[in-house]
Formats: sequence, C-alpha cells, structure tokens
Amino acid sequence: MPTRLRKTRKKRGSKYCGYGGKKKHRGAGSRGGRGRAGLLKHKKSLMIKLYPDHFGRSGFKIPKEAKKKVNSITLKDLDILARKLGKNDINVSEYGYQKVISTGKLSRPLTIKAQKIVEKAKEKITSMGGQAIEG
Repeated sequence: MPTRLRKTRKKRGSKYCGYGGKKKHRGAGSRGGRGRAGLLKHKKSLMIKLYPDHFGRSGFKIPKEAKKKVNSITLKDLDILARKLGKNDINVSEYGYQKVISTGKLSRPLTIKAQKIVEKAKEKITSMGGQAIEG
C-alpha cells in the first residue's frame, strides 16, 4: 500500500506501522466491532462512562384513556353536506363531529350547531347571514 493512502503517514520505514503482525490490524475485529457494537457486552465500561443515557427510555407516555380525539369538519364539507341533504340547519354532532374549522367558504346561509366552533369559522358563518351555535 502506498504511504499516501495509509491511515498513518509516519513510521514510513515500518511495514506494519506499529500494529504488530500483519494479521493483527485487519477488519473491525481488532477494535471490538464497528461503532457502538458490544455496548452491553465487552464495551460496557465505555458505555457507562461515555454514553450513560444511550439505553433506556426518557420522558413519559400519555395513556390512551387520557388522549381525546376530536373529530373536526370544515365549512367546505358542511356546505357540500347541506347541499346533499337539502337542509339549512345542521347539528354537527349527529354526524360524529365535535368541531367546526374555517377552511373553505359557504355558498348559502346555514345554522350550524357544534360543541366547538373556531372564531374565524363563526365570522364566516355570520357574514353569510347564518348562525353559529356553540355548546
């Protein structure tokens, strides 16, 4: 191997560059595996010293019971639904939704009842001449 391609550029007269025999410096076996291999086995003391937080979990997990899934519907979808049903009064909770968000436009005045209606959606509904009933 030419000197310019060697890992070490010193020790030019030496054939093995201070690693002993030819076979003693081959592959990842001479360093105990690649990267962080063996951190729970032969490199455990290294792991304890340098990477104490490498294994295990941190933080906490929110239980499924504590998470609340809120189904929301857009004004655009409400407009399409009202047109299909031929209604001007829509109770969103009958269709499995709790929240109305303001994406889209209304083509006609509607009376919309929901548990939660976003402020911008209220403005759009009232500007078309409809009513937004929350609760």
